[in-house]
Amino acid sequence: MGFNPCAPPEGTMSAVYLLLLLLPLISAQTYHWGPCPTPKVQPSFNLQQYLGRWYEIEKLPASFERGKCIEANYAVRRDGTIRVLNSQFYKNKTRVAEGTAVIHDMRDPAKFGVSFSYFTPYSPYWVLTTDYTSVAVVYSCTDIFRIFHIDYAWILGRSRFLPYETVSYAKELLINEGIDLFRMKATDQRGCKDN
Repeated sequence: MGFNPCAPPEGTMSAVYLLLLLLPLISAQTYHWGPCPTPKVQPSFNLQQYLGRWYEIEKLPASFERGKCIEANYAVRRDGTIRVLNSQFYKNKTRVAEGTAVIHDMRDPAKFGVSFSYFTPYSPYWVLTTDYTSVAVVYSCTDIFRIFHIDYAWILGRSRFLPYETVSYAKELLINEGIDLFRMKATDQRGCKDN
């Protein structure tokens, strides 16, 4: 077979085909060209103080979060893994998903891996900042061959509503770390029932 100057470089077509296959999934996410940013995480992170219930205040779009009253509850299991219990009210029903989080390197405890299935790899879950009692800012990013990345960001609160200044501070932190918040939107926490 001869050289074709119009043909794309080897490997490019596979990446294009993969991108086309992933487009339906990606359309409900936030994606950008290039590799993931590497934001700084919470220094001296204390897992015990972070455990418990957090309410989602704002987020970048995620296909698995389409409802309202979204919250996450973290607890340590006997085996040392972290139980992640996410819930949301969607299509007139409370839907719950249970996952597992692990800290891969105890020297960097603010960086978790989270999985909601035995069949999926652990996704990054990085706590960029938290005061443990009112607000937390969390980021996750997955590189696809360093061609593009899919990222998620969450502003969480210990209560369903946070002051405007607190949310602005959280957004500014994300922007300063190179994270694009153009598609970030508030989560509806009105009329939610507390368990």
